[in-house]
Amino acid sequence: MNEFFASVGTVLADTVTTVENNPVLNISIFVVFVGITLFIVIRASRNSRSAADFYAGGRSFSGTQNGFAISGDYLSAASFLGICGAIAINGYDGFLYSIGFLVAWLVALLLVAELMRNTGKFTMADVLSFRLKQRPVRTAAAITTLAVTLFYLLAQMAGAGGLVSLLLGINDAIGQSIVIAVVGVLMIVYVLVGGMKGTTWVQIIKAMLLIGAAFAMTIWVLALNGFSLNALFDRVVAASANGEAVLGPGLQYGTNPLDFVSLGMALVLGTAGLPHVLMRFYTVPTAKEARKSVVWAIWLIGAFYLFTLVLGYGAGAMVGPDVIAEAPGGVNSAAPLLALELGGPVLLGVVSAIAFATILAVVAGLAITAAASFAHDIYVNVITRGEASQHDEVRVGKITVVVLGIVAIVGGIGVQGQNIAFLVALAFAVAASANLPTILYSLYWSGFTTRGAVWSMYGGLGSALVLITFSKVVSGAETSLLGAGVDFAWFPLNNPGIVSIPLGFFLGWLGSVTSRQREDVRLAAEMEVRALTGHGAEPPVHH
Repeated sequence: MNEFFASVGTVLADTVTTVENNPVLNISIFVVFVGITLFIVIRASRNSRSAADFYAGGRSFSGTQNGFAISGDYLSAASFLGICGAIAINGYDGFLYSIGFLVAWLVALLLVAELMRNTGKFTMADVLSFRLKQRPVRTAAAITTLAVTLFYLLAQMAGAGGLVSLLLGINDAIGQSIVIAVVGVLMIVYVLVGGMKGTTWVQIIKAMLLIGAAFAMTIWVLALNGFSLNALFDRVVAASANGEAVLGPGLQYGTNPLDFVSLGMALVLGTAGLPHVLMRFYTVPTAKEARKSVVWAIWLIGAFYLFTLVLGYGAGAMVGPDVIAEAPGGVNSAAPLLALELGGPVLLGVVSAIAFATILAVVAGLAITAAASFAHDIYVNVITRGEASQHDEVRVGKITVVVLGIVAIVGGIGVQGQNIAFLVALAFAVAASANLPTILYSLYWSGFTTRGAVWSMYGGLGSALVLITFSKVVSGAETSLLGAGVDFAWFPLNNPGIVSIPLGFFLGWLGSVTSRQREDVRLAAEMEVRALTGHGAEPPVHH
């Protein structure tokens, strides 16, 4: 049996090589997809004039449409490429990413999403500064938003480089860097031309394509194994050098269980602090439509994460962990290689184009969020103190998109080869440490103060970044960003969540109880009424 799977691996490796010789088909699929989505973006942008149009799509989307768009925003390249690869290589421990991301979504919906939509206007900082001092809170919220956005962007760019490199057979770093630059430029064009309305339609189309492709591949894999998970698992065990250990916990996190606890905390709590996901709730006209979009999103996201279990183990069984690890793009190539095994170069091209669409849609959503955060929070409310026109606000937002695109291209080139599910987990840790404590305190604790908000955001962000910098993520290991030759790591875990998340909550409490200045109780009461009743997502009161 092992000899059979070894021969399959050899054939697949040869097939990957032949894909290099047929770039016309693959490039054609990409060009068709980019052309169609650009046409949609241009059509959607015709009525995009005001700040509400640019940031929130004119609040013109129905709950069903927004549900698909939310799932499109949430199901990133990490969900498709990174998790499938993690399951193919590490089995059960890789599936923990799926479980964490899904449970996280429920936490975000139950505690945060609708209340924030009812209270805010465009950004997370609208909510956080509603009853606190505008300038310090908006500045801190904008900085944490940009930090989370950048981490998430790096993951998507790394996925884009690996994916297109696999499709076109590009193995050298220069070729992958060019691919990442192209993705960055396309992201800038999508956002500048279409704003939130164009980006939302790209996300809706992408969600339909991604979930549909995952469903079709899942049925295909099950059919080849007699619709028996036991038969599939038997093949996985035979193909893996780790034997039956691939089906149980501990393969990746067995040596350091605290690393798993830290990862789990970051995944489960991070979503509720992700600004680009929360911002989607501002695109619907009413609280009722927001709730409807939530129901659609839960079903779509839940179904997709069940598919990843079959796809990940299917890749491990039918492609082989060794072939996946050695392919261009490394662990992120599991899903495309499975498509190649199932349907040949045509299915590989289609699935890769869908994954490419996934990356484009998510990076466009991230860029919109960063633009709103800087232009709306920093430029309008801090620098000009509310005196800027909507035209100036949108102009500054578009400049922000261009700058962010350049930074994302440079950073994406720097993180090539990293597992993107792992990189996204770091973004979740920063979001859970810097944003979530302040969001929950603002919504649920009337005694929360400006000092508590600022301490919580800067403390959570700073501690997360410091611990990541001095962990094996950056130095001291073969898989580190700087390689094994440089070693200044002293933090023993790969994810800082277990330390930085409780610290963010503690600093928010400590700053509030030690603050001499109490906040206006009338504003706290007004915020509670708006959050619970959905009395208009109107501009916050300035004071």
